Amino acid sequence: MKIGVIMDPIAGINVKKDTTLALLLAAQRKKWDIHYMEMNDIWLAGNMARANTRLLTVADDAAGWYEFHAQAELALAELDVILMRKDPPFDMEYIYMTYILGHVAATGTLVVNHPAGLRDANEKAFITHFPQCIAPTLISREAEHINGFMEKYGQVVLKPLDGMGGASIFLVDNNDVNKNVIVETLTGNAQRFIMAQQYLTAIERGDKRILLIDGHPVDHALARLPKHGDIRGNLARGGIGKGVDLSARDNWICEQVGPMLRDMGLIFVGLDVIGDYLTEINVTSPTCVRELDRLYGTTISDKVMDCIAEKCGVAP
Repeated sequence: MKIGVIMDPIAGINVKKDTTLALLLAAQRKKWDIHYMEMNDIWLAGNMARANTRLLTVADDAAGWYEFHAQAELALAELDVILMRKDPPFDMEYIYMTYILGHVAATGTLVVNHPAGLRDANEKAFITHFPQCIAPTLISREAEHINGFMEKYGQVVLKPLDGMGGASIFLVDNNDVNKNVIVETLTGNAQRFIMAQQYLTAIERGDKRILLIDGHPVDHALARLPKHGDIRGNLARGGIGKGVDLSARDNWICEQVGPMLRDMGLIFVGLDVIGDYLTEINVTSPTCVRELDRLYGTTISDKVMDCIAEKCGVAP
């Protein structure tokens, strides 16, 4: 098997936490050839996607976790599978890359996650396809709508639709003297859509990350507990991870969303759940594999690679 990975520079990753590294270690355990790429390495000539790749070996070692070997130019269709692990922001450059990868997927190469699925499943807005699973939610760029939402629900969380890692998330209520400037800033004076969600006090018990592999949840979730004085459980913002069992409600949410995600070719996905409610569906580069593996002695990345192997017609 030949597997390609598109990612941000591997030299800058956090070895202890990086899920992409975990996936590459699993591919290496299967003795697959790993072809490393960054966005600048890829181009489209007519309808043929090509890239300059470097063969890569990896190690679970903070003193030296990667080594490049031979470099080659190849058609991406020569690869059996490509992992699209470029982190957000989900901007136009990201979308352009999905157009290129769409040509690759059309040749039969498995792209994880599928380019059309990446475009269609905005990590914030896609939850609205499952109204039975979510708390009151509004997407708008008009201050009148957002203020009305605050008047109805009291404390609300406001966030951009293209962010990650807890960036630019605000807890606002109708009496906040800064609410107008917050709304103006986030929407760019009514030029950008944002999301408003009813504030869920259950965040005090953690923002649960549930990982799905081909629509099915792994056995445990990571509850990310906000640090004191913050509402954001994101590990990138100082949240503390705690392993938890999936509740009956968690499993029900997975049953609601899993089949659609699987049908869209979204093989590896992270759901964010606060209390009883789905708050985000992370499809671009979901994380928390390393944390869960350390807590439970699992190898989630091996399960992802086994799923990929099966879809490629190779014995796991």
